[in-house]
Amino acid sequence: MMTLLPLIQTALELGLISSLTVLALFLSYSMLNVCDLSTDGCFTLGAAVGAVVAIAGHPYLSIAAAMFAGILSGFITAFLQTKMGIDSLLAGIIMNTALYSVNIAVMGGSSLLNMNKTETVFTHIQDAFSDTPFSTSNKLIVAVIAVAAISAFLYLFLKTRIGLAIRATGNNPDMVRSSSINPVMTTMVGLCVSNAFTGLSGCLLAQSQKSVNIDIGSGMVTIALASLLIGGTFMRTRRMGFRIIGAIIGAFVFRLVYTIALRFNMPAYMLKLVSSVIVIIAIAGPYLKSRFPMIARRLEKKNASDQ
Repeated sequence: MMTLLPLIQTALELGLISSLTVLALFLSYSMLNVCDLSTDGCFTLGAAVGAVVAIAGHPYLSIAAAMFAGILSGFITAFLQTKMGIDSLLAGIIMNTALYSVNIAVMGGSSLLNMNKTETVFTHIQDAFSDTPFSTSNKLIVAVIAVAAISAFLYLFLKTRIGLAIRATGNNPDMVRSSSINPVMTTMVGLCVSNAFTGLSGCLLAQSQKSVNIDIGSGMVTIALASLLIGGTFMRTRRMGFRIIGAIIGAFVFRLVYTIALRFNMPAYMLKLVSSVIVIIAIAGPYLKSRFPMIARRLEKKNASDQ
C-alpha cells in the first residue's frame, strides 16, 4: 500500500495536468469536429513560453503568457483552414512543423531549459502549505485548481450562445450557415480556446518537472486522443458535465497505465509502443465489443453443424 499510494498520486498529478490537453481535444475534436494535429507543437509552445516568463521572475504571468501563446497558435491554425483553404489535418501538420522552429527560437536557440532555481506556481503553493499536511502535495493542489477552473469554464462556455454555435458547427456546418452564423468565426474561437488549454497544460507540466525540452509535447495528441476515448467508455452519456468528467478520468487512467509500465522498468524507447497499444485498445475496444455477439453466434452455429 505504501508503494501504491505514491504511484497513484504521481499518475493523478500527471493525469490532471494532461487532462487540460484532453479537454482541449474534447472541444476541438468532439464538439467542433476538427482534428487539430498542432497539439504537440502548441503544448511545447506553452511550456517554452511559460518557462521563459517564469525564469524572468513572473511565475503567475507565465500562465497567462502560455495561454495567450496557445490562442495565437489556434488562431493561425484556424486561419489556415478557413481563409487559406487548407485541409484541417494538413493545416495542423504545417503548424506543428512551424512551431518546432518557433519553440527553439522562444527557448533562445536551445533545445533545453533548466528551471531548478526558478520560482514557479508550484514552489509558491509549497511555501504556502509548508506547515500543513499538504506540504508535499503542491503539484496535486495546483493541478486540481487548474482542472476545476478549466472544467467549470468549459462547461459554462459550451452553454453560451457562441458555445452552442460551436457545437452546431461540429454537427452540421450547413445548418449553421443557413442560421446566419459564420462557421469561420466559430472555428476560430473554438480552436483559440482549445489551444489556450493546451498551452496551459504545457506550462504546468514544464513548471512541475522544472525543465523544458523541445520534445516535451511529443505524442501529446496521441495521449489526449486515447484519454478522450477511454473517458468516453466511462461516461456513455450526452450530458456535458459528465462527458467533461469522463475526459478527466480517461487522462488519469491513461497516466496510471503509463506509470505502472515505468515501474516495471520498461525501457524508455518502449513507452511510445505502450501509448500506441493503449490507443488501439481504446479505439478498437467498443467495435470489438459490438462484434462479439455476432462472432459468438457464428461459433455456436459452427459447433452445432460440426456435431
